[in-house]
Amino acid sequence: MTEAKTFDPAEGIVDFDAGEGETPTVVEMNDYTKSLAQAKAKSVKLVDAITGQVLKKKDAVHVDDLRPSLADFMRLKHPELRADDYISRKVMDDYRAQYIAELLTVERGELSNLEDEVVESLKTHDTLAENIEEDYEDHRSIGDRMADGVATFGGSWTFIISFCFFLAVWMGINLLMGENKAFDAYPFILLNLVLSTIAALQAPIIMMSQRRQEEKDRLRALNDYKVNLKAELEIRHLHEKVDHLLNRQWERLTEIQQIQIEMMLEQAKAATRALKANKATKAKTSALKSLFSKAKDSDQDTDESLN
Repeated sequence: MTEAKTFDPAEGIVDFDAGEGETPTVVEMNDYTKSLAQAKAKSVKLVDAITGQVLKKKDAVHVDDLRPSLADFMRLKHPELRADDYISRKVMDDYRAQYIAELLTVERGELSNLEDEVVESLKTHDTLAENIEEDYEDHRSIGDRMADGVATFGGSWTFIISFCFFLAVWMGINLLMGENKAFDAYPFILLNLVLSTIAALQAPIIMMSQRRQEEKDRLRALNDYKVNLKAELEIRHLHEKVDHLLNRQWERLTEIQQIQIEMMLEQAKAATRALKANKATKAKTSALKSLFSKAKDSDQDTDESLN
């Protein structure tokens, strides 16, 4: 009787294949335990590949998830950076700001203060949109408010109608009082002096208000330029990111399809082996039946001959 062989777990894990007598493969337990420990440590502890700091899961970014242009720019500074490494979001924002600064320098030449502000806002994720009207209103002096009030009133129909009424009353009173008693007889020299004085004072006051309005419009235009530039850079970044994700998605779909094909081939091989085994079993069964029938016939012939 064949002695049953006992299996010692310390020797390893034996992988028996169900095929046609393949040699069993032995996997060492030490290697399995080591790889399991490495995988467990890697899944729990994420380390920044550039700074070496331990990262939280929410602050870690996979290098393979970055858009290709930014990843290539980071590899120029750190050639040892691999696709399966992790970096922090702060490091990603710093290198993203450097990449955008170099990109703008190539496209526009030397960066201005406005473009530096845009790059810094992209780095810190701050908003650039401002309410110029409110900020400008809060910094106006009393003289500025008076000038704006005079300019607003001087350019309205209320001023025109009231001033025409004032002129009509002035001239009517002097005409009714007569030439000897009038304080400003015809041709109204005093009225001309008053009008000239009002015009001389009103013109520079209106120009002061217009100059501040131009300054306000300039600030609004600069803010619009910064917002538009940031939006353009963000849209470009999103386009590259979406293209990168689509390419990765197609690659993963191709890999999944290849795995499915391999699984189907393995299932087909297993089905073929099962059919062969079934045919062999049927052949053995039919052979045994034929032998059994022959033996039975021979026994019957023997019994007949003996009788």
